[in-house]
Formats: sequence, C-alpha cells, structure tokens
Amino acid sequence: MTSRPRTIQIFLPSGDPSGIRVAEITTSIIRLVEVPRALLSSFLAMPEASQVGTYYLIGGDDSRTLYIGQSGEIGKRLQQHGKDETKEWERALVLVSMTNNLTQTHVLYLESLSIERAKICQRYSLTNSNNGQRPFTPVPMQADCEEIHEIGSILLATLGYPIFEPLLSPDESNPQDKFFCKRSGVLAEGFYTHEGFVVLAGSRGRLTQSGKPSEAADKIRKQLLDTGVLAEDGAHVVVTKDTLFKTPSAASCALLMAASNGWNEWKNQAGQSLSDVYRSD
Repeated sequence: MTSRPRTIQIFLPSGDPSGIRVAEITTSIIRLVEVPRALLSSFLAMPEASQVGTYYLIGGDDSRTLYIGQSGEIGKRLQQHGKDETKEWERALVLVSMTNNLTQTHVLYLESLSIERAKICQRYSLTNSNNGQRPFTPVPMQADCEEIHEIGSILLATLGYPIFEPLLSPDESNPQDKFFCKRSGVLAEGFYTHEGFVVLAGSRGRLTQSGKPSEAADKIRKQLLDTGVLAEDGAHVVVTKDTLFKTPSAASCALLMAASNGWNEWKNQAGQSLSDVYRSD
C-alpha cells in the first residue's frame, strides 16, 4: 500500500458518532459505510443499500470475527444476514462507488481478493467457508479493483478496522528491535509497535497459572485457546500465529499466566527492558 498524505471525510448522517458513519477519501469515488446491526433499517433507506458492492461483517468476542461478502444489492443481502441467528456480527462495513459504476465482476474479484489478503494479515478470525469466486477479469479491471481495494483498506483502518494492515511493517520488524520473555518456562519473542505488542508465532507460554489464581487470566487463556491463537503442547502452550496484544503487560500475562509488568518483563538481546528503551530519558 502506498503511504502518502491523504484527506478523509467522515460524515455522520444522524450526528451520532457511534451510529452510521460514511467515510470517503476526498479525491476518490469510493465510499465506505459503517452500519451497526441495530441500525440496519436506517441503512436500508439510504441509496447505498440498493447498490452493487462488497461488505465486511465484524463481530464475535472483542469484535475479532470477520465475514467478507458481495452482492448486487447490498441492502437485501444484509437483511438476510440480519435474520440469520447463526451469524454473529455487530457491524457491517459496506464498500460502494459514489457513481454506482461497480459491476458484479468488480465485486466478485474484490471479495476474492479481500479474503485472500485478510488471511495473509490474520488480524481477524475469518468465518468464510470458501475463497469466493474470482471470475475472468480483464487486466484493466484488475488494476481498478486493486486501487479500489487499497482505498477501501485505508477507509476501513481509519474507522478502526485494520483488516488488511500487516501486524508488523518492515520498519517495526528489524531483528535488532526484537524483545524476549524468558521466565517460568516461558520462551517468547515479539516486537513493540504503535498498536501494542506483537508476540511472534512459535512463542511458548505456561499452560497453567502460577501464583495466585486469576479469573481474568483464565478467561483470556480460554479465549485464546478457543480461537486457535494458542495450542496446547504438553506442559506449555504455543502461539500459532503472530498476535497483537494491546499492551506489553497483556502479552506477558497471557504467556506467564500470572500478573506481570510487561514493560519490565520484555527485554532485548542486550538485556534492556522495554522501559529502559522507550521510557528512559
């Protein structure tokens, strides 16, 4: 994705920042509409509801499940999802063209491309049962779809859904900037980023709690196991994919299964803690 300055406009149709939000890059004809499930009926009255487009359903615990779809009439498709009690989603993100010029070929290609790239980034637990259908798409149309996808990715991230953003940028994954947690049977490594702390796949943590029992630690551990982020391996757990934690302490606690200060727990190869590196004068 090309990094350059951009101006993004966010419109609140009802004036409520937690309600429907409409995001646009001011130089683009692509529009993203965020629709809370409870306000689906309000979206159906908007002109975007009758358009061809792609959509992203966000839900689950901590809003980390994702379903990607497309439709020739977005509103009707979302109505179907709204009645489906097996689909756990709380927010729909709808990507359309302001000139209503997307075709079924465009959105089929975009759906397949989105599924492919969401799997690579692994930020959300994808609930699609297949990879979508990628029809024959002329090269010029493919280029258009790539640009639409890039703009949609920026708008999604701006509204708080970084579906297609890599967990680690090249600047954030320099081996010299790696930190380690080595204590009580834990052998883990990761990087501190502008979003939090990324624990790398293959890191090992304790299977059971040490010290005073903690219901919060049990809850976090169960969620990580249920979602496949952690896998049991004898007396340990293994991190199955690069995983973002909101704070260094959340990362170390999840691995140690005990209260800990991540700013002191994570240390680089020189033995300096995160606090030494980032908080020292």
